[in-house]
Amino acid sequence: MLAKTLDQATGQFLDNNKSPSRKVGNIDNRGSHFYLALYWAQALAAQTEDKELQAQFAPVAKAMAENEAKIVAELNAVQGKPVDIGGYYHADADKVSKVMRPSATLNAIIASV
Repeated sequence: MLAKTLDQATGQFLDNNKSPSRKVGNIDNRGSHFYLALYWAQALAAQTEDKELQAQFAPVAKAMAENEAKIVAELNAVQGKPVDIGGYYHADADKVSKVMRPSATLNAIIASV
């Protein structure tokens, strides 16, 4: 079920051209990962073969879709500025997490799963 719905999500991701852009202000890797997660949650919520999985992801898909603009704005707001991650080879995990997970809205939705 997970592979089948991931395949559906990947198709939607490609159809909607949500690949990362090279321009500041457009979605980057963080934004494209959000869209893949959104489409996957929607596919899991829409499938009917596994009712438990459907019930678990229906509120996640709904929350992600309802907050899409806010999440994308939070992700895009941190672009274009140098960041300190505490080193190149031995980066600080807390600093990396703050940089790579800048959307408090998305983080709260993920924490609910």
